[in-house]
Amino acid sequence: MSETKLRVRPAAITLTPAAERRVADLMAKAPSDAIGVKLSTPRRGCSGLAYSVDYVTSEDKFDEKIETPGGTFYVDGGSILYLIGSVMDWREDDFTAGFVFENPNAKGSCGCGESFTV
Repeated sequence: MSETKLRVRPAAITLTPAAERRVADLMAKAPSDAIGVKLSTPRRGCSGLAYSVDYVTSEDKFDEKIETPGGTFYVDGGSILYLIGSVMDWREDDFTAGFVFENPNAKGSCGCGESFTV
C-alpha cells in the first residue's frame, strides 16, 4: 500500500517583512483579549470591496491562519477568494502610513484607492 503524502498548502497571502513588523507592533499594544490581527474585505467604498485589518478575539474555523514572528495573522474565510496570491506590505512616509496590497485578483479600484473590484 502506498503512503499518502500531504502537501503543505501555501498561504493565501504573503506578508512582507515590514507588514510582519507592523503586526508585531499591533500585537504589542493589542487589547488583552486579542489573539491576533485579521484581514477581511467588507463591502464598502465606490468599487465594492475594501481592505480591513482589525484585532480578532476568537478563531473562526474557516479563517486562514498565518503564523508570523510577531503574532498570528488571520485572513477572513469569506475573503480568501478575493485575496489569493496577494502581497501585503506596510509603508509609511512623512505624510501617510498604512497597509498596501498588491492583489492580482483586483480588476479595478476607485480613484482614492479605498476600495477595489474583482
